[in-house]
Amino acid sequence: MRTAVYPGAFDPVTNGHIDIIERALKLFDKLHVVVGDNPQKAPTFTAKERINMLKEALKNHNNRIEVEHFDGLLLNYVKKKKSNVVIRGLRAITDFEFEFSRALLNRELDKGIETIFIMTKDDYAFLSSSIIKEIAMFHGPVKGFVPEIVERKLKEKFRK
Repeated sequence: MRTAVYPGAFDPVTNGHIDIIERALKLFDKLHVVVGDNPQKAPTFTAKERINMLKEALKNHNNRIEVEHFDGLLLNYVKKKKSNVVIRGLRAITDFEFEFSRALLNRELDKGIETIFIMTKDDYAFLSSSIIKEIAMFHGPVKGFVPEIVERKLKEKFRK
């Protein structure tokens, strides 16, 4: 069985993330979506909330996707899941520069690790979780940018 790992903060998950997940499923039999924490940022949603939103957004793919939290070195998680592939989504050249250096580091730490970059569709190239949260914080419309469950949770989070 071909398996891959797609890590991210997913704070919150966007339709861009969902697009990358669905396209990765065309390449792999099983996808482990790993919710991690960015040590440079305080999360808006807890890991449990992010996992629940992802599971709800991906409920039609549940038999091929495992969503869970992992805190630690990604390579350890990848090995634990008996995979050697990390999926990363790219929106722009700036994403590539960051992700390329991370992929090189991962390969330096473990020669068997491969990183597959999936370019986002043009429809989602401008999306980021940070932008979505900013729009929601000012009560702007996020419909079409995030799954319905995320839209509801953002409204609850930023309700006055």
